[in-house]
Amino acid sequence: MTEPAYRRLLACGELQRRVEAARLRMKCCDLCPRRCGIDRFSSVRGALCRTGSKAVVCSYGPHHGEEAPLVGRRGSGTVFFSWCNLRCVFCQNWEISHRGEGSEVSAEELATMMLDLQGMGCHNINLVSPSHVVAPILEALLIAAESGLRLPLVYNTGGYDSLETLALLDGVVDIYMPDMKFADSAVARPYVGVADYAEVNREAVREMHRQVGDLVLDEQGIALRGLLVRHLVLPDDLAGTEATIVFLAREISADTYLNLMDQYRPCYRAGEFPGLDRRSSRAEFKAAVALARRYGLRRLDKG
Repeated sequence: MTEPAYRRLLACGELQRRVEAARLRMKCCDLCPRRCGIDRFSSVRGALCRTGSKAVVCSYGPHHGEEAPLVGRRGSGTVFFSWCNLRCVFCQNWEISHRGEGSEVSAEELATMMLDLQGMGCHNINLVSPSHVVAPILEALLIAAESGLRLPLVYNTGGYDSLETLALLDGVVDIYMPDMKFADSAVARPYVGVADYAEVNREAVREMHRQVGDLVLDEQGIALRGLLVRHLVLPDDLAGTEATIVFLAREISADTYLNLMDQYRPCYRAGEFPGLDRRSSRAEFKAAVALARRYGLRRLDKG
């Protein structure tokens, strides 16, 4: 079994340094592109993520509904973090990301969850919505790694991540799985609550690919390392699917593993927004698949 990236950083003491650096940045928090600047050790007032120095976890366990290279036979070991650094009006998990359902956990408790998932036989540790809790994740990872954690780490993100924080994760994360929700920030703004989603997202995906490269699978088809991109096809092409596909094919890699997803349905407040108030059609999804093939993306999943 290939050693996960963070084991090398553990051995040389670098993982401990990353923990300290991330915790320091929570004193005037700039861990995500919102750069709220609050002291997360003393208050959550002013932080859109409403999260202090400890992570809030809704649930954890083996998950069989993720992409096939993550799930395999024994499932992806998912940890669902509560709250989020985006405010997507169509969020399918809005009870978690907007309402914050879950319980605050210590680094030791989070480390125990990771080790439990390994004990259950999961293929990886899949951190869902991790962008605002990078510091407590690193702290827990250090504890878990010292106690024998050896599973690949999946960073399963909405795609609004800062380059500075991704630098803290360089050599820590094995598999990056970002959303690419929108190709145009002006279109995205009323739906995700930030003005620069597309620009930040593309720079983040570039950095993720620089760190881990294209997705690498073992002989059983299980992901070991690399980039896996998700793109949800929205009604009326609000997501800008063609522009996203062109970006991946020409500026990242034609071997980018892309999951084009067709499960959009109006959730949360989507019914208040014309265009988002209906499901995407089969014709719209088939057109998106045709675009991916036209521009030469060779590793296309259809979820």
